[in-house]
Amino acid sequence: MTVAQERIERLAGLASDAAADCNDERAREYVRLAKRIAERNRLLLPHQFKRFTCDSCDSYLRPGKNARVRLQDDHVVITCDCGTQARYPYE
Repeated sequence: MTVAQERIERLAGLASDAAADCNDERAREYVRLAKRIAERNRLLLPHQFKRFTCDSCDSYLRPGKNARVRLQDDHVVITCDCGTQARYPYE
């Protein structure tokens, strides 16, 4: 595991903790920083982290707080408060 991967993992945990403490701006900064590190080092974001971040506003999504989760026929639709929707197949 490289230093960049470790830092992305650490930032994912910090973003989750900040969102749990209702500190949305701090969580958003952690998400932005993790995305920048991944881009610079040509790495993929962890699967869980990618699923629970909004691509449009970079907020860390917490279902019931700032995100709505709905089940469709063959996929899950996650809608952020900003209005952006993400669709994922059932796993």
